Amino acid sequence: MIIHNNVIMAKFIYRPNRFQAYVDIDGIETIVHVPNTGRCREILIPGCTVVLREEDNPSRKTKYDLIGGYKGNRFINIDSHIPNKVVDEALKNKKISLLSGYSKIEKEKTFGNSRFDFKLTDSNKSECYLEVKGVTLEDGGKTMFPDAPTERGTKHLLELIEVKNTGREAAVLFLIQMEGVEYFTPHDEMDKAFGEALRLAESNGVHILAYDCFVGEKHITIKDQIEVRL
Repeated sequence: MIIHNNVIMAKFIYRPNRFQAYVDIDGIETIVHVPNTGRCREILIPGCTVVLREEDNPSRKTKYDLIGGYKGNRFINIDSHIPNKVVDEALKNKKISLLSGYSKIEKEKTFGNSRFDFKLTDSNKSECYLEVKGVTLEDGGKTMFPDAPTERGTKHLLELIEVKNTGREAAVLFLIQMEGVEYFTPHDEMDKAFGEALRLAESNGVHILAYDCFVGEKHITIKDQIEVRL
């Protein structure tokens, strides 16, 4: 997908809370919105180069969204609204081999006590519920999720097991918002319960997928399937 809004470069200063950050734009300290509630501490380091997307909504308190940052030479997109859009595009273009047989794509569909990102249906009316998680945490080629505790994420995994128990298909896709990585694994040190739930889901037939992306300052598109190590 292409980011059509204007984007500019800035220097990161600090992040007082989950939703805001201060950056230096041409020598002027400016407050911006951070569309990611994760910690992103290994990316948002004082002095690092970040990318801002200009927003046109006059009712906003901030003019820019902080959508990514450079970790060395690698650009990492951190916009938590992006993964579902990228996966939606990939599903329509049949870029996810396991899910390429599903022709009907519905967003934000409820099953039980959870709302999943996608409900997929094939020509035989067989269904698959799909949850998408954006991944921004990387260490030496290893990518991990989550980078902050997530009770909601664990709940989604347990509900996917319930989906599978009804005879439907269920999957979780970890979209790695960068390229050039080696594998994905749950971040047990951050959230042991999530890792345990992910392994339980896999043992109950839930499909665990990970894909990296072609990423630039103005584009992000699904790339290759990445090894999952549980």
